[in-house]
Amino acid sequence: MSDSDEAARERMVRTVASRVDDERVLEALESVPRHAFVPPNRRDSAYEDRPLPIGDGQTISAPHMVAIMADTLDLEPGSEVLEIGTGCGYHAAVTAELVGPEHVYSVEYGDELAEQAREQLAQVGYEDVSVRAGDGREGWPDHAPFDAAYFTCATPAFPDPVVEQVRPGGQLLAPIGTRFQTLVEATKREEGGLERTEHGGVRFVEMRGE
Repeated sequence: MSDSDEAARERMVRTVASRVDDERVLEALESVPRHAFVPPNRRDSAYEDRPLPIGDGQTISAPHMVAIMADTLDLEPGSEVLEIGTGCGYHAAVTAELVGPEHVYSVEYGDELAEQAREQLAQVGYEDVSVRAGDGREGWPDHAPFDAAYFTCATPAFPDPVVEQVRPGGQLLAPIGTRFQTLVEATKREEGGLERTEHGGVRFVEMRGE
């Protein structure tokens, strides 16, 4: 990592700091080399606070959105977390800083993106993050129950299988909607229902799959 990358990352963290309550989230953003997860031709823009294309019609989320989502979930070390939409692996790396890489399970629809993310995560020290290719609507039942599940892609509703894989008292977070989306946080009740809180309008790529 060059001095210029480090300085740019520090500037990025200062830019998003006012949106975050948990200091650990800022420390996680400062620890993860975002430039390592963007295509080489986009590295000059790696620490700008905006989404960037990563190929296959997908994007890496803006740093402030990654920070807001991590802050909203308020993850504790050792929490078991399911991510739907690995993309390039950047958000999973930030989550790994908060809970530990061995507690992060991520599902990516595209085979090629999943493989690239797996390789990139390993290259920068997050080889214990688990990534599989598949339909995110199905979650990852083999590793359930999860303490939290979040989506980096828009979904019309929380898919039932993912809700079932979150333990009672656990959290879900997703951009809900299609063209118009709202970031929705939900806590799973003991009887299986969801208690929802809305966090404003957002814009994500839509979930792929059947």
